[in-house]
Amino acid sequence: MDNEGAGGEREAPARRRGQGELEAQVLSVLGEATEPVTAAWVLERLGSGLSYSTVITILTRLHAKQAVTRTGRGRPVLWQPVANEAGLAALRMRSLLDKQRDRDAVLAGFVSVLSADDEELLRSLLAESEPGGGGAPGSGPGTGPDGPGGPGAAPTDRPEG
Repeated sequence: MDNEGAGGEREAPARRRGQGELEAQVLSVLGEATEPVTAAWVLERLGSGLSYSTVITILTRLHAKQAVTRTGRGRPVLWQPVANEAGLAALRMRSLLDKQRDRDAVLAGFVSVLSADDEELLRSLLAESEPGGGGAPGSGPGTGPDGPGGPGAAPTDRPEG
């Protein structure tokens, strides 16, 4: 197929979305809602030529990741975000970590590639989440005693700066 339009002009091939891009867009739209909404409401606001079944698939995947809640058994099913885009990224990171055999090595590798500022932020968040520390803001699914801040988190030998 040659991607030529009716006027002989070349049409750009359809852009394939990156992994998680649609999920982030759906979460962003859900974040604008003031109450639980239907998939049709989400579809209308996305306005990107998606099918209803695609939106349902995305919402179902987000539900499986505990990023959205679903209420209602029949129609209409209502959807509401549990996590914002940052929360979804955190859920993805936790899911990837859960699939690894050597959590210590993965966490040590992650910490070793952080910038000094990000490392300091992580230390601060971990200190807040310790008992008596008041809990980290935005803590939720994916946090806990065996989460990323557990005792297996390894220090780095990387120089500061």
